[in-house]
Amino acid sequence: MTAGVRLGAGLEPGRTADLELGGAWLVDPASGHQGPGDIVISEGRIESITWHEGADAAGIDDRGVVVAPGFTDLHAHLREPGNEAAETIASGLAAAAHGGFTTVCAMPNTTPPIDRAAMVASVAAAAVASGSPVRLLQVGAATAGRAGEQLAELGELAEAGVVGFSDDGSPIQRAELLRNALAYAGMLGLPIIDHPEDLAQTAGAEAHDGLVATVLGLRGWPVAAESSAVARDIAILAEVVRDVPGARLHLTHLSAGASIEHVRAAKAAGLPVTCDVTPHHLALTDEWLAGSRRWAWLALDDQGDARDPWRDRALEVDPYDTALRVNPPLRSPVDARACLAGLLDGTVDAVATDHAPHNQVDKDVEFGAARPGIAGIETALGVVLEAVDAGLLPLARAIEVLTVGPARVVGRPGGSPGLVEGAPADLVAFDRRARWTVDRDSLRSGGWGHPLTGRSLPGPVVLTVAGGRLAFEAR
Repeated sequence: MTAGVRLGAGLEPGRTADLELGGAWLVDPASGHQGPGDIVISEGRIESITWHEGADAAGIDDRGVVVAPGFTDLHAHLREPGNEAAETIASGLAAAAHGGFTTVCAMPNTTPPIDRAAMVASVAAAAVASGSPVRLLQVGAATAGRAGEQLAELGELAEAGVVGFSDDGSPIQRAELLRNALAYAGMLGLPIIDHPEDLAQTAGAEAHDGLVATVLGLRGWPVAAESSAVARDIAILAEVVRDVPGARLHLTHLSAGASIEHVRAAKAAGLPVTCDVTPHHLALTDEWLAGSRRWAWLALDDQGDARDPWRDRALEVDPYDTALRVNPPLRSPVDARACLAGLLDGTVDAVATDHAPHNQVDKDVEFGAARPGIAGIETALGVVLEAVDAGLLPLARAIEVLTVGPARVVGRPGGSPGLVEGAPADLVAFDRRARWTVDRDSLRSGGWGHPLTGRSLPGPVVLTVAGGRLAFEAR
């Protein structure tokens, strides 16, 4: 079979896939197998997988077309209902497919929030109406109205099919409420997904508390605001699991080395805690607010210390780009390296995009007034591949934290993602030989502005197949 991707004639998005993926580098993190191979898909199912050896493998390596299981995003904001001007479920799922994601976990901080079974059903209906084969898994609100006063109807939400509970956008601030949520969710077999933030330390904060914020006159957001909340959550979990062994805690969008250390210690103690980091906290730093555009690993010296962007003449563009305002804020290069180290040693379970699109009205304002969030579901793969290309992250591990890792946190219909003969095809193909440029015309998301606009990224997605149906094909 010749190298590359061959599609069945006349195949349209949403149609059952009949495909031949030939001469590609296959990565199957579920089995731990990778290497040159071919995949044949017939009537939406993987008919055969052929692994090449010897002469048949000549000229095929992991620098060309890579085929892997479809990615799972643990954390995305699709804005519907209530803010369709920023994103709809249809545009969000289209963006996911363009980014190689076949499963998306939608956060419940919509207007109104997803705190009732009827809301879960409404979102599911909108996903079906979109025509996208990308599966939408809903996270339910942990507290009624996300108000942090009393638990939502967790049992009702579980029966409606949610995959976890969260007040994301806000922490579960009251300790006794978090304790009850962990216990109840544990009895239901579902995780609590907490946004760790001590609000008393972040009131009015705009950027990471460091030199960049000081120079730019922005109000500082200390690392302790996150790490202390992480420590508190873990301590409460340790108490709850004594009585409810099924309790599980997932800490989302960790951004600081101190937070990663708390999770590392908790895992060593055997506690049922998992966590994720975002692509932007791996690769971008607070110096981007001042106008730098170098990757986080390029902002460290040989001893692993942060280099001065002013002294290094690293500032390339104007400061205060509101596309970079995000919660938690972009941290120091040292924190970014700690997040990467957590991925490498298994402390961090997944890369989650925290896809958070906004419209122009909410972003084209003064920096401190801008709504926090980056619409990153389409650029996540490219940013992670930049770390792979820099020799900092093995390709197999990069694929694992986008597939098997998130699936272990929330589960997934059909089991753990993998390349399995006879199973419905759920996969992505991307080309590491090529690059693509981030711009308005190349993005499917409805979000306004992106910090990587004008930048080229490696690994454009060639093909996404979700549940045996074509979700995206590069034209």
